[in-house]
Amino acid sequence: MTIIFIYITNPSKKHAEKVALHLLNKKLIACANIFPVKSFYWWKGKIEKSKEYVLLAKTIKENFKKIKEEVKKVHEYEVPIIARLEVESNKEYENWLKKEVE
Repeated sequence: MTIIFIYITNPSKKHAEKVALHLLNKKLIACANIFPVKSFYWWKGKIEKSKEYVLLAKTIKENFKKIKEEVKKVHEYEVPIIARLEVESNKEYENWLKKEVE
């Protein structure tokens, strides 16, 4: 199995926590980190800037499709980013993570 981190931006800390808890309760992720960021992006023909909160969810590759479906159900954004990054980590962490999401 491959470990992945899923990157999801959120409009507020409260919303990021809601998404994280939703995924944790469904046992789709083992862990989540939330941190503030300043975002600049094109939206509807103009450049926008906003304060957002990144949710970095940690799980296995096999859960990605289901996570995308679940995030779309609860996310406030019209077009949320739900992007995955494959990662390599120490064996102890991998073993723990896999145990929590299987």
